[in-house]
Amino acid sequence: MKIHEYQGKEILRNFGVPVPRGIPAFTVQEAVEAAQKLGGPVWVVKAQIHAGGRGKGGGVKLARSVDEVKKLAGEILGMQLKTHQTGPEGQKVRRLLIEDGADIKKEYYVSAVTDRATQKVAFIVSSEGGMDIEEVAHATPEKIITDFVDPAIGLTEAQGKKLAAGIGVPEASQAQAVDVLQKLYKIYMDTDASLVEINPLILEGNGNIKALDAKFNFDSNALFRHPEIVALRDLDEEDAAEVEASKFDLAYISLDGNIGCLVNGAGLAMATMDTIKLFGGEPANFLDVGGGATPEKVTEAFKIMLKNKNVEAILVNIFGGIMKCDTIATGVIAACKAVNLQVPLVVRMKGTNEVQGKKLLAESGLPIISADTMAEAAQKVVAAVAK
Repeated sequence: MKIHEYQGKEILRNFGVPVPRGIPAFTVQEAVEAAQKLGGPVWVVKAQIHAGGRGKGGGVKLARSVDEVKKLAGEILGMQLKTHQTGPEGQKVRRLLIEDGADIKKEYYVSAVTDRATQKVAFIVSSEGGMDIEEVAHATPEKIITDFVDPAIGLTEAQGKKLAAGIGVPEASQAQAVDVLQKLYKIYMDTDASLVEINPLILEGNGNIKALDAKFNFDSNALFRHPEIVALRDLDEEDAAEVEASKFDLAYISLDGNIGCLVNGAGLAMATMDTIKLFGGEPANFLDVGGGATPEKVTEAFKIMLKNKNVEAILVNIFGGIMKCDTIATGVIAACKAVNLQVPLVVRMKGTNEVQGKKLLAESGLPIISADTMAEAAQKVVAAVAK
């Protein structure tokens, strides 16, 4: 789960990390009132979407008068902001953050993320803040420092000093930088985050350290512990089909292809998509119905897939273990009838109650294309799309 910058800064503020004063705004009038409340002489008008690169896309502007705040807010609110993280379609801006201007002397990059290889939290820092970290990693990898934090100990003062000195924080400001880094680690652990990124973390003219941006991702599996974070969720920033799927406990992700996939098990779903691509097709989605799918759940899965107008065929690939093949067959038949299926459907099933499942499909009277292997199923669905 992701949240907006202004929400992330509120979390930082609550943990004692210095951030600029700022007020969220949902209308132009609210933006003007926010600027008046903050006072001048300089404000930053920032688009709030769940994507990086907002400045390059025209979503972050400097204003030197309240009238300019009003003008910029009117331009940014409602715009379809396109960045390298939104894709070509962009994301509509529905929220703004009106913030104090900052006296920036130097920009740094700081992030914390779980490293699965070491089973520790990796702190990734760089002297090149304010830029795409991927670009820095590609062009000047020596300017990126990574250090790993033992979760049994936490981020030590020695580690913090090593990181701060490594990115060139002046000695007089290093103590504050270490304090910020240790607080970021505490935030990461206490909120069950999967990513905390501050880009940029700035050194001000007076030598103070401040977080000028805030990007948070949270582990969705831990959200039951954090109702206060769940309350920050903005459904407008999420794919509507994925939100709908989550209501039925379906793991669904939209993709760019034209072959819908319904599979039980994440690993099998990935393998199914790979097999489709191997034979020249393009999957339209990742969809794992899980081990406890009911006919009703399968029907909802079909409805969600078919809301994507690009879907020209569907491949159902089931391994019957906990999920029995005859149960899925019943669900597939009910779904086909409920949605009045108009696109080719290829079904491959193996495992528990396979014979019964295939018999139900064969006797359904529906034009279902059967397959025995994944390769055969992929070839048949790719051929069906090509007709």
